Amino acid sequence: MNSSVTIVKDFALARVDDNLFSSFIEHLGRAVYTGIYEPGHPATDAQGFRQDVIDLVKDLHVALVRYPGGNFLSGYDWKDGIGPREKRPVRLDRAWHTIEPNEIGIDEFYDWTCKTGTQVMAAVNMGTGTPQDAGDMVEYCNHPGGTYWSDLRAANGHKQAYGIKTWCVGNEMDGQWQIGHLDADAYGKKALEAMKIMKWTDNSIKLVVCGSASTSMPTYPAWDRTVLEHTYEYADYLSIHRYFENFGNDDDFLASFVDMDNFIKTACATCDYVKAVKRSKKTMYLSFDEWNVWYQQKQMSHPWEKAPRILEDQYSLLDALVVGGMAITLLNHADRVKVACLAQLVNVIAPIFTEPGRGAYKQTIYWPFRDISLYGRGTVLTPMVRTGNKVTEKYGEVPAVIFSVVHNEEAGEVTVFALNTSRTEPSETTISFHLFSSAQLFYRTELVGSDLSAQNSLENPNAVQPNTAPLCAVENGSLIVLLKPASWNVLRFKVL
Repeated sequence: MNSSVTIVKDFALARVDDNLFSSFIEHLGRAVYTGIYEPGHPATDAQGFRQDVIDLVKDLHVALVRYPGGNFLSGYDWKDGIGPREKRPVRLDRAWHTIEPNEIGIDEFYDWTCKTGTQVMAAVNMGTGTPQDAGDMVEYCNHPGGTYWSDLRAANGHKQAYGIKTWCVGNEMDGQWQIGHLDADAYGKKALEAMKIMKWTDNSIKLVVCGSASTSMPTYPAWDRTVLEHTYEYADYLSIHRYFENFGNDDDFLASFVDMDNFIKTACATCDYVKAVKRSKKTMYLSFDEWNVWYQQKQMSHPWEKAPRILEDQYSLLDALVVGGMAITLLNHADRVKVACLAQLVNVIAPIFTEPGRGAYKQTIYWPFRDISLYGRGTVLTPMVRTGNKVTEKYGEVPAVIFSVVHNEEAGEVTVFALNTSRTEPSETTISFHLFSSAQLFYRTELVGSDLSAQNSLENPNAVQPNTAPLCAVENGSLIVLLKPASWNVLRFKVL
C-alpha cells in the first residue's frame, strides 16, 4: 500500500487550543481514593496525594482536569466537600452505588491541580442541584472576598480566589441514567438560569452546556439544537461525549475515528444552524470533554463500599491505536474543538494505573495521548493525503492510514502523526514539504507490536511503549518512510 502526504505551509486550519490536551477526574471507583489520594502510601505528600501519580500527570502536560464528574455530579452537593474533614458527611453515591466519604472536595482538588501544573475545569450539578447552588460555587471559588462564600473559602484555608475559568453546566442530562434527568427543553431552561447567575457572579468564566452523550442517543442531535436555542448567547462550548469498545471486529474498532469525525461534523452543523436561527455573530465551539475506549459491556455490580474497583479497564496495544485515531481526529477539528478531556485520568478507564500501597504504571493509551500533548501544540495544517482504503463492516470503505500535521512555528518544527489501521499491509508513505525552505527529520517513534492484545502491568510496565524508528534524509523536499501494519507513528521535522 502506498500513501502520500503533501504538507503546504500556508494551508493552516487552526491554532490548537492547549485545552485540547485535558482530562477528567470523577469521584468514581478508585480515581480519587487510592488514585490521586492515598494517605499513608510511601509516595504521598503532606496532603495525602500520591507523588508518583503527580509526576505522571505532569509528564502528560494536562491542561485542564474536569471535576468532580461525570454521573457523580448530578447527585452531588459541592458543600459536602468543604470545611473540616471530621465534620463532612458520608453520603451514598447513587450514581455509582458507592460510599462517598467527602475527604476530597474542591479545596483539596484545587491544591492537587497546583501540584500537577494543571487547572480545574469545574462542574456544577444540574440534576438535584439548583441555579443558586451553581452561582454559590462560582462565588466560593472565584470571588476575591468580602462575601459569605468567598470569606468561607478563606476561613477554609484559601484566601486567594481560585480563578477557575471553565465550568460545565451539568453532565449528560440527555441520559435517562442521570440523576435528575431532564428533557432538552427543561434542561435548556434550567441551564440558562444557572448560566446567568454564574456569569453575573464572574463574567470572565467560560461555560460548557450539555450536548449529546453519544451518537447512539435517540434524541441526538435534536437535543443539542433545543438546548442551544435556549442557551446560545450564554454558552461558550457545547459538550459532547463518545466512547468506543471492541465488539469483536478489530477492523471496525480501528475505524472508530470515522464515527467520531461524523459526530463532530454533526455537532458543528447543529451549532451553526442555531447560530443562523439566532442571527448571532458568535461561533459556538465544542468541548469534547469525555472521549476514550471504554468496555461498558464489562461493567459489574458491587456492594455499597468506598472506592470499589470498578471500570478499571486494562488497555491493550489495539486500544492504544484506537485512541491514536481519536487523537488525530480531534487535532484535525482544532478549528471547532477547543476543549477535549481524555476520560478519565487515574484507574478508571485511565492512562495511569495505581495499586494501593504499591506503585503506578502507564497503560498503553498513555502513549498516544502523551505524544499529542507534547508535540501537537501549534497550528494544524491541512495536508493533501492520498492513501489506500479498507472495507469495514460497520463504516464501509474508510482510509487505511490517517494523518494529522501540526506546525509549531515558535520551535521551527512540523510533527506528523500517522495511524496505519491496516493489520496486514505496511504503508510506503511519501511525505513532501511545500513552501518550506528546508526540512529535516530528527525524531521518529512507532507504537507497534506483533501482539495487539499486549498490555502493561505493574510487573511488566514497559510491555507496550513507543520505540525509536529509523531516520531518513529529506531530499528535494520529500522522503519515504514505511509505516508498519497496525502502528501509531510520530515524525518530527525541523523546518525553515
